Amino acid sequence: MGGMSESVPVRCPACRRAHVYNAPWYPCACGAPVSPPLDRGAAPTAVAHRAWDEDWVTVACASCGRRNQWPHPELGCPCGTVLRLPVSGAPPAARPGPDPHPERRPERPPDGRPPFHPVAIRTARDAVTAAALYLRRLGYRDIRRADQRPPSGIGLAARGLLAQVDPTARPASLRDVECLWLTAMTESADCLYFTLAGYEEAARVRADGLGIPLFVLDLTGTPQPVNAVADDLGAPDA
Repeated sequence: MGGMSESVPVRCPACRRAHVYNAPWYPCACGAPVSPPLDRGAAPTAVAHRAWDEDWVTVACASCGRRNQWPHPELGCPCGTVLRLPVSGAPPAARPGPDPHPERRPERPPDGRPPFHPVAIRTARDAVTAAALYLRRLGYRDIRRADQRPPSGIGLAARGLLAQVDPTARPASLRDVECLWLTAMTESADCLYFTLAGYEEAARVRADGLGIPLFVLDLTGTPQPVNAVADDLGAPDA
């Protein structure tokens, strides 16, 4: 079901405007490109309400058979309607359960990372997708919405990790950074912070003292390290 991306014609059910949708592709852990298989025989649906489980789809890699969760294909129409493209043969992504082989999952980012292919950021959801893709590149799996909602932004979690994504235009504050660290401490997890608008100086100083990697997401969806610990985390041999 994986493979190179494809292009399909799409017509908006609201305004009847015609589009050509190019399906994105994502890097599997084996290095092969994986793209959600689009169902050409089914019509797109308008997204009225967001549900985390519906925003992701499970896709198998054609090269190694590994099944991973990726963002469900969507297209924004100029009329304001968000269209969800139907995917064939792939069940909706379920909330992950316990890993039956925990020894096979890296606790820290592994060597031999696959190339990172960012997603351009136009919406808050794009920012979350970009952060999730980067966490996958670092070696974390089963990325999901965090159980505890942060004071601002959106929380993501993986085994041994808690990440906060702030897609607002406000720089992250000292309180934001400290709240993330305290929550991660209660869960015995490491933590990372992603923002679009950067960090207040006090927040950067505090993050340096606590060892929290700070990243700024540019509009291409590429996380740019802000402090030394983030630089170390993103290094190829980390």
